[in-house]
Amino acid sequence: MPESSLIQRRDLDFQLFEVLQAHRLAERPRHADHSRETFAAAIDTAHAIAQDRFAPHNRKSDEHEPTFDGERVHLIPEVREALDAFCAAGFLAPTKDYEQGGMQLPVVVAQACSALFKSANGATTSYVGLTLGNANVIERFGSAAQKRKYLGALLSGRFFGTMALTEPQAGSSLADLCTRATPQPDGSYRIQGSKIFISAGDHELRENIVHLVLARIAGAPAGVKGISLFTVPKFRVHANGSLGPRNGVRLTGLVHKTGWRGTASTMLSFGEGGDCEGELVGAPHQGLACMFHMMNEARIGVGMGAVMYGYRGYLASLQYARKRLQGRAPGAKDPLQPQLPLVAHADVRRMLLAQKAYVEGGLALGLYAARLVDEQKTGDSDTARAEAGLLLDLLTPIVKSWPSQWCLEANSLAIQVHGGYGYTRDFPVEQYWRDNRLNMIHEGTHGIQALDLLGRKAVMQQGAATALLGRELQATVDAARAWPRLAPHADALQAAWGEVQATLAVLAPLLGRDSERALANAGVFLEAFGHTVLAWTWLRQAVVAVGALERGAGGAEADFYQGKLQACRWFFHCELPRTGPQHALLRGLDNSALAMQDAWF
Repeated sequence: MPESSLIQRRDLDFQLFEVLQAHRLAERPRHADHSRETFAAAIDTAHAIAQDRFAPHNRKSDEHEPTFDGERVHLIPEVREALDAFCAAGFLAPTKDYEQGGMQLPVVVAQACSALFKSANGATTSYVGLTLGNANVIERFGSAAQKRKYLGALLSGRFFGTMALTEPQAGSSLADLCTRATPQPDGSYRIQGSKIFISAGDHELRENIVHLVLARIAGAPAGVKGISLFTVPKFRVHANGSLGPRNGVRLTGLVHKTGWRGTASTMLSFGEGGDCEGELVGAPHQGLACMFHMMNEARIGVGMGAVMYGYRGYLASLQYARKRLQGRAPGAKDPLQPQLPLVAHADVRRMLLAQKAYVEGGLALGLYAARLVDEQKTGDSDTARAEAGLLLDLLTPIVKSWPSQWCLEANSLAIQVHGGYGYTRDFPVEQYWRDNRLNMIHEGTHGIQALDLLGRKAVMQQGAATALLGRELQATVDAARAWPRLAPHADALQAAWGEVQATLAVLAPLLGRDSERALANAGVFLEAFGHTVLAWTWLRQAVVAVGALERGAGGAEADFYQGKLQACRWFFHCELPRTGPQHALLRGLDNSALAMQDAWF
């Protein structure tokens, strides 16, 4: 499999080292043992394992999804082999301390490594992605005893982990979950309830599975304020880390999905047919706050996963368009003239350029968010760390939702480039679309992200985060105006941000007194805000690209930078203008959806 099938490495290096200056993180004490060369070596290792162990069974795991014989879940053997290689190389703990077996890599470099595994095989990667998120929650909120029992086993890959939130009757409404936790004299709890759509909820890949389960302690307040978090292992764990008897967690069935079929998606029963022991994580009734620590990380991961599915489709359709001969130029009337490759046709180039703009813009956004995590953790000052956290809070709904929508559109365009062949299983692009479709749903649907963005994040702290993002955008606008060819884009971005501010000036005062009306079109606001942020990511890339060209980049390097400038131009000409009508609708407080009645459907 050629290297370009997972990602364009030149693009990844450009994002990391030219735009985000990731190598500068090696100047900070935590990463002092590292350099650009060690960062690149980690990425090279991840790429090799992803290409050799993960990518080859991507189709096979789709065609041979997990099965349950009533006692055990069965997976194709390649899944375990890939995960063994992943864990042996240390990628379960890339950012952790050396003392924990980690590499102390910056988050942005670890996210780049993770992206390669997601590109190769998102379904298999999900087992370790969930485990790392689980470990992060226990590390931050668990007791000393819980850390001793679970943390080393999770980070080494001896145990795997999950997050068990969703219940059949509640869906995304966590306020309505019913799973109960009854305190016991020894300080443990008995857990009883059901969960659904629990990815990696049961398998034989590791000797134990540690579930993080949301439940209510008897007498807890109603709604989300009464939710607590518990560790619930498949096998109970002794204080010294050895396994005890089977816990009362039972698999009641597998969920069969449109895509992402290689991940065992499960229905789980807790406490049915046997005691199910759990341990409280953090303080009582603070479970949602603990779990959101994992969910916010997961949302960045979902966005990056969506990017990589889109990226795979883009590269596959680009390769196909260069090789597939079909048709002739519009003015060519002689049928004996040789056919042209698909890429020679303007409409095909349009579809390829759209894909490039979506996936490379999405990659820039996801890596920028990861870079903010690094700044939040190791920034040079309290102010820098606080501002990074503020920006990250604001942008997380965009990082999750924008790639999930528009990189899925890239997958649709990849199918279109293939024509009828794209709709067959002879080519991989149909699977990329099916796998990517989940990302619009899990870890918070578009609707949930939209309510979070408009109802909370954009107005939190009297709009401090939005004002901070505005200053960051303005700095890019000012830098772009130094280059005449970018000045029109700079003006367009400044105007688009002014539209965002004008819309918030109308909607923000309504929040609290008429929230239903203010939030009726929150999804439209999410799209408009997201497209403005992506225009910003493209202008950031363009500033670097035009500088490189002015310094004399030639040959293949010049082509690379020209491609960046052309994709930026396309986004500003064809995508950013979508936001104008959206802001008009938002500021007009359109109530078409709000006023619609059930009986009228």
